[in-house]
Amino acid sequence: MIFLFTDYGLEGPYIGQVETVLHQQAPNASVINLMADAPRNNPKASAYLLASLIHQIPIGAIIFSVVDPGVGSDKDKPTAIKIDGRWFVGPDNGLFDIVAKHAKEILAWQITWHPETLSSSFHGRDLYAPVCAMLENKEQIPGDRVGWTDKNQWQADLNEVIYIDHFGNCMTGIRADSISKETILKIDDHVIANAGTFSDVKAGLVFWYENSNGLVEIAVNQGSACDDLKLKIGVEIIYYFM
Repeated sequence: MIFLFTDYGLEGPYIGQVETVLHQQAPNASVINLMADAPRNNPKASAYLLASLIHQIPIGAIIFSVVDPGVGSDKDKPTAIKIDGRWFVGPDNGLFDIVAKHAKEILAWQITWHPETLSSSFHGRDLYAPVCAMLENKEQIPGDRVGWTDKNQWQADLNEVIYIDHFGNCMTGIRADSISKETILKIDDHVIANAGTFSDVKAGLVFWYENSNGLVEIAVNQGSACDDLKLKIGVEIIYYFM
């Protein structure tokens, strides 16, 4: 199985072109679009989001992982990394750092293979998709084995908004099991307490809860936390214990 985790969006040709390459080169693979609206051009926020999603992905799966604001440069090397039995393919720009931080086993390769034609702006289609197909087809890994280093040293939890869904719910990079239910969040003048779920609070009230991916999420029952609190990706969250 090949999972797609990108900031490409569903509009336009990008996801379709990647799926076309995968169908041509690994026709027996199941391709699942895990996420197409990861935080745009933001590998750091995306790294925390990716880490929260992998638990439902089976061992042995391949995750095409591309959030790449530096595409076309030599800054972030193309990487294939096997983390606790799952493959991740994409740029070494921090996107894999949080998954790797919690890992028991990490094996990494710097991709040295290049296609005959490599566009300067769409390495996902031209480079990373074919490499995913090679892994799916059990071909030799097209690169050199390297030692994995956590270059960014990001914390295990990120006290920022990392994703906003179409309901206006605001996901954070804080693992819910790292704080107690009595923890209070503070954003500007807004003080936010925990509730189990939406139906536990009155309509229009803001609260935080543990979402289905295990992260702290800020929501308004039957409303939009994004609009009511004027939140955006990157907004800092202060939290303290009662």
